[in-house]
Amino acid sequence: MNMDLKNKTALVTGSTRGIGKAIAIELAKEGVHVLINGRNDEEVERTVKEMKLEFPDTFPQNATADIVDTQQREALFKQHPQIDILVNNMGIYEMMKYEDVDDEVWEKYIRTNVLAANGLSKFYLPKMIKNNFGRVIFIASEEAVMPSGQMPQYCMTKSMLLSLSKSLSKLTIGKEVTVNTIMPGPTLSENVHQIIEGMYPNEGMTFLEKEKEFMITNLPQSEIQRFIRPTEIGRLTTFICSPYASAFKGSPIRVDGGMVPTIF
Repeated sequence: MNMDLKNKTALVTGSTRGIGKAIAIELAKEGVHVLINGRNDEEVERTVKEMKLEFPDTFPQNATADIVDTQQREALFKQHPQIDILVNNMGIYEMMKYEDVDDEVWEKYIRTNVLAANGLSKFYLPKMIKNNFGRVIFIASEEAVMPSGQMPQYCMTKSMLLSLSKSLSKLTIGKEVTVNTIMPGPTLSENVHQIIEGMYPNEGMTFLEKEKEFMITNLPQSEIQRFIRPTEIGRLTTFICSPYASAFKGSPIRVDGGMVPTIF
C-alpha cells in the first residue's frame, strides 16, 4: 500500500538497532528520507550506508547526537532544522526493585525517556503546525498502562509520555498535524534474542521453540505467544505517519499482542 509519504523527512531517535531501526526501514520503503540517530557515530554512519544501499531512491542522513544532552540537541536542530515526522523512540529500561530506585535513577529516567523527547517535540512541533503537516510519535510500552512492578522507574516515564502526547495533541486542533503514542508489548530486539538464547543453551532447540517455551513459562497472558517483531511496529508506525491516519489525535495505540487484559 502506498502511504503517500514519498520525499517526507523523518527523524527517528535511537534508529541504529531494534524498534527504531525497523521504523526507519519501513519509512524508507515508503520513500521517506530518514535521519538516523544514535550516540555512536560509527553505528549511525554504518546504518546510513545500509539504508542508502537498500533504498537508493531515498537520502538517509547522519544525525548523531546524545539527545539527552541539551547542547547536542541544539546542534542537531541547527543541522536538521526542518522535518515532517518525529519518532521519539529512544529510551532506556532495566529490571529494578522499587527500593533500589533512588533519586538519581528517577532523574536519569525522566531526563532520558521523557525530557529528551519533549525537547525535540518542543522544537519541531511548532514548525509542523506552521507548515500544516507533521507527525509526532512517542514509542511507549504496554507497561505505561499495565505496570508489572519489575521496573517502576521505566513504567512511570512511559506513562508520562501518554500524558505529554495528549497535551501536545491539543495544540494541533484544526491542523494536519498529529501527536500519538504507540505502546508495543514484549518485542524481539537484539538484546532479547540474546537473552533467550542464553536461557536455553540446548543446541537441539530452534529459536522458535525456545521462544515458545519462554512465553509459556514467563508470559502466558500474551495472546500471540511470541515476541512482537520490530518490523510489525515499524509498519504500524509508518501507517500512523501517513495522511491516512489523520483521525488519530492524542491516541494511545496498543500493539501488545493481547498483553493488556482490559478493554481500554
